[in-house]
Amino acid sequence: MFSLAPAIVFFPLLGFLFLGLLGPRLKNERLVGIVGSGTVGLSFLVATAIFIEMLGLPPEQRKEIIQLFAWIGTFTGTSASMNVSVAYQIDQLSIVMTLIVTGVGFLIHVYSIGYMHGDPGFWRFFTYLNLFIFAMLNLVLADNFLLMFLGWEGVGLCSYLLIGFWYDRKFETGGYAPGTAYTGDAAKKAFIVNRIGDFGFLLGMFLIYVQFESLNFDTVFGRAAVLNVGGEVMMWMTLLLFIGATGKSAQIPLFVWLPDAMAGPTPVSALIHAATMVTAGVYMVARCSILFALAPATLQIVAVIGALTAIMAATIGLVQNDIKKVLAYSTISQLGYMFLAMGVAAFGAGIFHVMTHAFFKALLFLGSGAVIHAMHEEQDIQKMGGLKKYMPTTYKTFLIGAIAIAGIPPFAGFFSKDEILWKAFSSEYGSVLLWALAVLGAGITAFYMFRLTILTFEGEERFDHRHVHPHEAPQSMTIPLIILAGLSIVGGFVGIPESLLGGNALEHWLEPIFAPALSKLRVVPHHVEITEYVLMVLSVGIALAGIYGARRVYLRRQELSALWQQKYARIYKILWNKYYVDEAYDALFVRPAVRLSNSLLWKGLDVAVIDRMVNGTATAVAWCAFWIRRVQTGVAQMYATVLVGGIVVILFWLMIK
Repeated sequence: MFSLAPAIVFFPLLGFLFLGLLGPRLKNERLVGIVGSGTVGLSFLVATAIFIEMLGLPPEQRKEIIQLFAWIGTFTGTSASMNVSVAYQIDQLSIVMTLIVTGVGFLIHVYSIGYMHGDPGFWRFFTYLNLFIFAMLNLVLADNFLLMFLGWEGVGLCSYLLIGFWYDRKFETGGYAPGTAYTGDAAKKAFIVNRIGDFGFLLGMFLIYVQFESLNFDTVFGRAAVLNVGGEVMMWMTLLLFIGATGKSAQIPLFVWLPDAMAGPTPVSALIHAATMVTAGVYMVARCSILFALAPATLQIVAVIGALTAIMAATIGLVQNDIKKVLAYSTISQLGYMFLAMGVAAFGAGIFHVMTHAFFKALLFLGSGAVIHAMHEEQDIQKMGGLKKYMPTTYKTFLIGAIAIAGIPPFAGFFSKDEILWKAFSSEYGSVLLWALAVLGAGITAFYMFRLTILTFEGEERFDHRHVHPHEAPQSMTIPLIILAGLSIVGGFVGIPESLLGGNALEHWLEPIFAPALSKLRVVPHHVEITEYVLMVLSVGIALAGIYGARRVYLRRQELSALWQQKYARIYKILWNKYYVDEAYDALFVRPAVRLSNSLLWKGLDVAVIDRMVNGTATAVAWCAFWIRRVQTGVAQMYATVLVGGIVVILFWLMIK
């Protein structure tokens, strides 16, 4: 079955080519939807078959590299100095990521059939979705940094295409005085911010090649395994890689693109947040765990950035009213937890949270899409309320997603979140402060997620029945919601910790991947302690308190919200304006760059130098032409006079000579 691995990647590629070439001629939406969804579904089936075969193999035989063809080769003398192939690596980590990408991606494709029904760009949408899946699969299955970077840039391109899919529409930009911008502006913002991070990734790749003389994972990680922990080169190498991860996975300081990315269709938001782009940075750090283990200073930076991002994004989510932006900031916050796990050397816990987050975040985004669909494109939760009687299936599944992300047992989010919290507290690379920030963020998450649920589905109806007639979504949209709700309930059972009498199957499955890094860091398995149970109960209690607080404020005593907003107006304004990060970037980078472009590049270089050179050439030609054309008068006598004069001059010159 391992030899079928390339088919996982090629099925979405075939769907992209078929829809891209024939899409404009296909008038049948059903056919487009079947091709777009079916190709990803086939990839999921192949990945499942490979996974089942891997289960029956001993751990040392669960890795296989399938080489398709040589890609780049350079030679110094008679020996090869760099050899990169298009090759795919199947192992415990890549197969988990592949199942997430294809499984959740397939459900989002099916959902999109109903959501995008009637859109004039229906075929184009599915073309981009297939290309997105193809790029992400290249990223997670690549056996070398160069092919990974190709997929890395591919998901960046697809995010640009899909965020700006409705390029003629405007969206609310947010802020204390909200404005509007075209979705193309949000797409450009995502593209440019990610290029900043990608530049760091490129520099990191250059350092990897200089240090290890290869870009192949096996060679690089094998040579890294014999190195000693520490070293300035390793610190800069991993720090540059992490800069790339902060761009793709929306961490401080490059998180600003993700909230505006909500300008795209809702299935795009679900795909970016749950299964593809934003998980790329977490996967890359996990794949390079041995490199990060050689740079403990970078691990500390990763942990601190993750914890700060988690708490910062959670506080911003408290005051957002756009249903998709609340979920966007929750994604940024949850990604912070994943990086916190990576930073405290809990690599398995981080990937576990990637998996559970994919289930409940896809569920929440698709549920929000059903609400927006029913509310005639309305996204302000202050203009909703009481929708559960009109949309019972969407409400129940959305509630399951909210409970899961809040971390209430036995839902999936509890097991992965609690594992991260415990490792942040108990690991020698963690600290009480990191744990405190994470647990506070968990309580805030529970509060704002149930604020979102209550204002959307419960309480009094705040919409105009003359213009809005809410209704349940079609089955093509509700069936994926039900499946994802089931996964959000039971998906965490594969990682039940030993403290709860579980075997933590996922951590044991991933153990061979992270063993070299953990041995470098001298991380030893922990024993169950009473402290773990105390912290577990405390974190669940804080989450329940957040849920209770949200129900009390927004369902029972609604006047409290307005009173708090007035009492803490300054804090509210800061949170509403997202800590003014966008404004700071605009003042520090955007406006100076525009002024520099106007004064130096445009007026100083373009107008003063280039335009003068071009215009000067034209002036010189015109001046020459002015004198040359005086000879061409059309008068025969003039030509004869010139001819005779020329002969006289020549004869005179010959006589003198």
